[in-house]
Amino acid sequence: MNRSIFATTIFVFFTVLASGALAQGNPLAKTLSKGCKNEVEAHCADVTPGAGRILACLYAYGDKLSGQCELALYDASVQLEQAVDLLTDVAKECDQDLDEYCDSVAAGEARLLICLQKHEEQVSDGCKKALSNAGLKEDQ
Repeated sequence: MNRSIFATTIFVFFTVLASGALAQGNPLAKTLSKGCKNEVEAHCADVTPGAGRILACLYAYGDKLSGQCELALYDASVQLEQAVDLLTDVAKECDQDLDEYCDSVAAGEARLLICLQKHEEQVSDGCKKALSNAGLKEDQ
């Protein structure tokens, strides 16, 4: 993986980490912890996990990463890109439904999603489909 792709991947991960999206147990975190296990143990064992510190450590040792770790970083970035695309589709498809049914709901802590789920029968078909595609329907 060339250095600019690696740097871009790290930047995207830091952006997502800042929002708390890469919590322990998350598929992205699992992909990285499995694929980069040796590198983390060899170079980052003393790093306190959280807030992107492990990724920063991996970035610092970018020239020493195995092909397996680079592939894990790439796979995780693809997964992240797909998740962002799905959430972007939800935001686009559910925009009018959010205005109509959830206008008084404050954003954060999944309150808008919960509101859409409470109004599942009323929201547009496009919004329902986007929620389903993103795995955000209440019954999933």
